[in-house]
Amino acid sequence: MQNSQPTPDRILRLINGYWATGILGAAASHSLFNHLDAGADTADQLAAQAGISERGAQTLLDGLVSLGLVELRDGSYRNAAEAAAFLVEGQPACLSNFAKLKQAQMGSLADLPDVVRTGGPVTDATVEVADNPHWENVVQAIAAQSVPVATIAADLLRLAAAGEISILDVGGGSGIYSATWLGLNPAARATQLDWGPINAIARRLVAERGVADRFTCIDGDFHTADFGAAAYDIAVYSHIAHQEGPEDNIAIFTKLRAALKPGGTLVINDYIVDDDRSGPPFALLFASEMLLKSKQGGTWRRADYHAWLAKAGFEDISFQPTSSPATLVFAR
Repeated sequence: MQNSQPTPDRILRLINGYWATGILGAAASHSLFNHLDAGADTADQLAAQAGISERGAQTLLDGLVSLGLVELRDGSYRNAAEAAAFLVEGQPACLSNFAKLKQAQMGSLADLPDVVRTGGPVTDATVEVADNPHWENVVQAIAAQSVPVATIAADLLRLAAAGEISILDVGGGSGIYSATWLGLNPAARATQLDWGPINAIARRLVAERGVADRFTCIDGDFHTADFGAAAYDIAVYSHIAHQEGPEDNIAIFTKLRAALKPGGTLVINDYIVDDDRSGPPFALLFASEMLLKSKQGGTWRRADYHAWLAKAGFEDISFQPTSSPATLVFAR
């Protein structure tokens, strides 16, 4: 007879969930996934290649096997498919830097009980300060998350064959959308509007991609900056809506609508929850990140986006799930 009584196993794994963040961050810090990819397949080989203790290498391998990121067969270790795709450094969609970033931020979760009580950050809202030094690491680390989604959006918009188009990326951060899209379309031009320190990061990334001659930046705050009138074919608002409140999102969508040429398209990329807030899991969890770091942000429902965009003057609004936790929204 099968025992149907609940066990504490899953709850214990959740309580100790920070172990996963620590193990993954430590493995990324020592480039274990790269060494595995290069053929090191035992703890002693990994220790020698990474310059760490054999005991440490074995402990990380045990943890990575538990997490399903490394596979063990006949005494040999190798990257699981997800690790091979997203944790080997040097790939555009590599998330190893993001893993290291999150490991460093684990301590901030200790503030969550107070943040839940007060309804917002107990220190300065980090996503609302232009010269916060955390942007240097954050902007570059999260760029990899947008690579697959930017490519999906480009395919759906048929950007590669769109000819001479103009793109506006509001709050573009690393410049990854401009870099990706300009690489696909040699006749396109892109403008990024963001704070000066962040635009400096974007210029470096876009230059590394070899498309800097068609990329310009406007230094400013998108809450107050003028976006222009009927100047762009496509506008991008990627991973910004979650740090803004409803009224600010409506105001920015209204300015973006005016900045688009007739027939132009606004592309939104964000973690969007179902209307009944039953999922998706990652988007629901991400709301706590915004509670910790922003004054009004959150993970918004599809119905919220639809209502805000309609109020801003958009008529054709569609949602496109992606292979990542993010959802694309197209508004015309």
